[in-house]
This record gives sequence, structure tokens and C-alpha cells, in this order.
Amino acid sequence: MTIRSVVFDVGETLMDDSTFWGSWADWLGVPRHTLATLVGSVTAMGQDNAEALRLIRPGFDLVAERQAREEAGQGECISEADLYPDVRPALTALRNAGLWVGIAGNQTSRAAELLAALDLPVDGIATSGQWGVAKPDPAFFSRVVDWAPGEPDEIVYVGDHRDNDIVPAKANGLRALHIRRGPWGYLWAEDPDLKRSCDWQVDSLTEIVELVR
Repeated sequence: MTIRSVVFDVGETLMDDSTFWGSWADWLGVPRHTLATLVGSVTAMGQDNAEALRLIRPGFDLVAERQAREEAGQGECISEADLYPDVRPALTALRNAGLWVGIAGNQTSRAAELLAALDLPVDGIATSGQWGVAKPDPAFFSRVVDWAPGEPDEIVYVGDHRDNDIVPAKANGLRALHIRRGPWGYLWAEDPDLKRSCDWQVDSLTEIVELVR
């Protein structure tokens, strides 16, 4: 089967989330390991990551707090140092192989601007903030299908998260590739639902080129 496009999740697929969560811990005034542990705990319970922030500050309003951080000069920041080392080599190799390469994840519109500023070797960048719909909503993956060249089964979605990436991508007709890294990638690496849904599983993005050729 021909693969025409490869689309990547962002957090813990392309980007190490340590800076992201660390900045929230600093903003809330708690040790970084405290928030990291809470994020892991709510994830294991099947809850949204934002619940970890609400455990620290009951009634936490994510939209309002993001705005407050921007106004305080402590807004979102994505730098080259946040990228995993295999990101640029893998994206470059995929494009050199003639594949369309995209980035689409559950991030803000501002995150899309920050990613674009890194000048990554990709053909497109989109976020849930721009599209107005977030994973795992099927409408998100419909947008991916409309956006990336190819029929659904000619598009590979790459991610670390069982419930947000692999299972819904496959359920919506895309090919699904699981990257085994980051807390969710390791937590669910051998999960039966993930195994049934993923077409491939890798430990490094550089493995992808040979798999999808």
C-alpha cells in the first residue's frame, strides 16, 4: 500500500514536554517533580492532563491562566532545545523520500506560530487551536484527512498517546504509528487496545522512513 503523507503529533512525539510542564509548575509555585507526578497520576487514571493543574489550584481556568501568563511575559515558549534529537533528521529523510510531512496536535494557535518559527522541514503545521477541534474528536482526524494529501489509508498519523493519537487515528481510517517514548508512550506500549490499533511501533522517529516506503 502506498503512503503519501506522514503527520506528527507534537508533545512527546516531536517535543520533550519537560519545559512545558516545568513552566506550569513554576507559574503555580510548586516543585516541578510535584506537577510531573500529578500529571502521571491523572494520566494513569484516564483523566485529562489539565486535571493535574486543578489538583494544585481548584477551579483552575486554563484559558484564563494562559492569558495571564502571556500578560506577565511568561507565555508559551518552544525552542530548538525542546525538540527530540531525532526530529530534524527524520522529517528531512521523509521529505527527501517524497512524502508530504505535516504536524498536527492539540496545541494553541500560538504554539503553531512558535513551531513555524523553528523552520522545521515540513509541508504544513496545524493545531487544535487553529482548527477549533481537538483530539480525540473524530472531527480532528477528518481535518487531517482533508488537509494532508492522500486517502485516509495513505496517511500515517504518528503519536505517543493511546487515546488521543493511535486508537482514534485508526478508528478514523488512517494508518497509526506509535512512538514508544515519553510517559504515555511507555505507559501504554504493550496495551492491547494500542497494539490492535497501531500499524507500526518504533523507538525512534528515524525508523519511520524505512517502514512507510
